[in-house]
Amino acid sequence: MEKLTFYSKTAMAAFGIILTMMSTTHAEILMGRVTGISDGDTLTIVDATEVQFKIRLSGIDSPEKGQAFGQFCKNSLSDLAYGRAAQIDWKKLDRYGRIIGTVLVDERDMSLEQIRRGCGWHYKKYQNEQSTNDRLSYSAAEESAKNDKVGLWADSDPVPPWIWRATSKYQ
Repeated sequence: MEKLTFYSKTAMAAFGIILTMMSTTHAEILMGRVTGISDGDTLTIVDATEVQFKIRLSGIDSPEKGQAFGQFCKNSLSDLAYGRAAQIDWKKLDRYGRIIGTVLVDERDMSLEQIRRGCGWHYKKYQNEQSTNDRLSYSAAEESAKNDKVGLWADSDPVPPWIWRATSKYQ
């Protein structure tokens, strides 16, 4: 095996530092006006420079459009956010290029509000990406909505969207 030179060791170390920096997540803040609602967990904003961004609410999964309560949950998010100023605290993009973030409108967390209204599941698959406070709040809000049979919890056997997507001809 060839012996590594000082320069190749330095290059490898620099490459490692770059990879570490790329994987380190830090929050970004995006401000804009909500101009569209796709469904119960996805909206569009336009920032001050007229650039449009698709935003996926973090921490929840809402019924899809073709699913029971899909339109109800879309209308709920519209009532909460459409036409209003929003602040998005985000760290990553999903596989579709959407920003995944905490959306605040009038200082209210839209994910938490949707869960309270029975318009989403606390998306436990990604709960380790949440702060402890958000994880506990979202989970408690889901339990409360279930117990009170609010929104989608009025259904005797609501189907989580991740199961619906996997078993339907949706995709």
